[in-house]
Amino acid sequence: MTETAIAEHGLIGDLQTAALVTTDGSVDWFCCPRFDSPSVFGALLDDERGGRFRIRPAGPHTSVQMYYPDTAVLITRFSGADGIGEVVDFMPPCGEAVTGTHRIARLVRCVRGRMAFEVLVAPRFDYGRRPHEVVLTGPGAVFVADERCLALHVVREPDDAHLAETRVEGGDVHTRLVLEAGQVRGVVLESDPARSPHEIRVGEFTELFESTVDWWRTWLARSTYRGRWREMVARSAITLKLLTYAPTGGLVAAPTLGLPEELGGERNWDYRYTWVRDASFSVSALLAVGFTEEAAAFGAWLGERIREGDGGPSGPLAVLYRVDGTTDLREEPLGHWSGYRGSSPVRIGNDAAGQLQLDIYGEALDSVCTADRAGFGLPHRGWTAVRAVLDWLGEHWDQPEEGIWETRGGRRCFTYGRLMSWVAFDRGIRLARAHGRPAPVEDWTWQRDSIYDQILNRGWHRTRQAFVQHYTGDDLDAALLRMPRTGFLPPRDPLWISTLDAIGTDLVTDTLVHRYDPVSSPDGLAGSEGTFSLCSFAYVDALARAGRLEQARAAFEKMLTYANHVGLYAEEIAPTGEQLGNFPQAFTHLALIDAAVTLDAALG
Repeated sequence: MTETAIAEHGLIGDLQTAALVTTDGSVDWFCCPRFDSPSVFGALLDDERGGRFRIRPAGPHTSVQMYYPDTAVLITRFSGADGIGEVVDFMPPCGEAVTGTHRIARLVRCVRGRMAFEVLVAPRFDYGRRPHEVVLTGPGAVFVADERCLALHVVREPDDAHLAETRVEGGDVHTRLVLEAGQVRGVVLESDPARSPHEIRVGEFTELFESTVDWWRTWLARSTYRGRWREMVARSAITLKLLTYAPTGGLVAAPTLGLPEELGGERNWDYRYTWVRDASFSVSALLAVGFTEEAAAFGAWLGERIREGDGGPSGPLAVLYRVDGTTDLREEPLGHWSGYRGSSPVRIGNDAAGQLQLDIYGEALDSVCTADRAGFGLPHRGWTAVRAVLDWLGEHWDQPEEGIWETRGGRRCFTYGRLMSWVAFDRGIRLARAHGRPAPVEDWTWQRDSIYDQILNRGWHRTRQAFVQHYTGDDLDAALLRMPRTGFLPPRDPLWISTLDAIGTDLVTDTLVHRYDPVSSPDGLAGSEGTFSLCSFAYVDALARAGRLEQARAAFEKMLTYANHVGLYAEEIAPTGEQLGNFPQAFTHLALIDAAVTLDAALG
């Protein structure tokens, strides 16, 4: 067997962790008890050693997959020679209290005719590094690996004959469900269970399904978006909610690790963490569509990180954090895993946590300012932390750094990093003046203006007639598509329009946008990569702000066709149109919301 294509998955979750389900009914990625915990099912990255939890028809079949409308409940429908059946997958949402108990609920239904389903539960604890024992009980099974435990509960009725003999082979549990039209059964896999495996009645299981559907629909009803692309914006909002760690409000960049930016290449990273940049962008995106509680939670998470002020070599902020706010992210390879379609090494942890990326300070201060305008307020402790950040930035912004794309080819004076440093001082000045807060406004103004002059003198390339990636070259960078959003230049300023045209010529293929050219601008890694979907949506946003509405709308509509069958995006798009990189990526869905809101406003 080979790993299922990245796009052939749907996402379910409970707001503390998440699982990917293939179009053939297999849970082939699940980390527990948190997003950034070791995997229990990892067939996505190694079909033989990763482990899976699969329910599918016993004979030849075809399948389709969809979300139950306006929810994170996933339906995989199978058609076989004797009937039609479906598996309904969901994870009941957890509260904000940290818990090790998480449930993957799998409702199995025969819709027409007769269908036999095969059930395989094959966990591989700790990325497949830790052996386990399995014990069958009357109504289920228990899997134990040191301190980790999973219980398999069976959904059935008294004296039910629809469960065939269950057997254990090599630590895996196999069973079979034979259902007639209208019959419903299922299983629930629970981590760190409060009780031993037990029978769950169909009525109780149906109530759990209905309560999960109601929870998601009640949550989504808070959306204020009434624009042209409601379905895709709603799916993006639900996806962002699924990628949120409720106990802290942190947003993970993606629930996966190791999915390649180039098949067979080395650009395989662990994204199960919260980046300051992503969390900052989420504040404005979610406020724009009415999710104020989520924006406030992300803002609170960010505020805690700013107040802690212990980012090590990257300054008062680290580039990324674990979902609990800690920074132990040492990178190491999983040498025993083959990687997605042979893409290795498979890395856990992320050494980018120790890089210097100056842009995060502008993004953080911009989100603080956005939240303040929305009425969240900025307490004294928060203002003191903001002053400390700007004091540090005043001494450090004029130096080489690794940049937004976390390159590993050495530090450079990236224009985008300078641009966002300008934003940081600009937003600090605005906050001080708006609230009469004590601050060295004259010094901040001098710093802001110095950065502005430097970008115009050194970031603008007269030959290219464009703002370039860094001061010592003439390469372009799609990160600068965010320039008009910051207010650094008006969106129709001739300097910006010339830059937009240059990016369109060098980095855009139809509607798909490369971040930069890794050949002419080496990033310290071998190979190349696909187009970056975040940048493709940022291109739509920039076109709309420049008044190029017909081009912007066409680009946006085309980008929507690159979503997978349930509206999800990975990080990148390959030249073949295949999705690449970690999946689904929060950054892409944030950018989709931003582009939709901007384009709606421009179209009127």
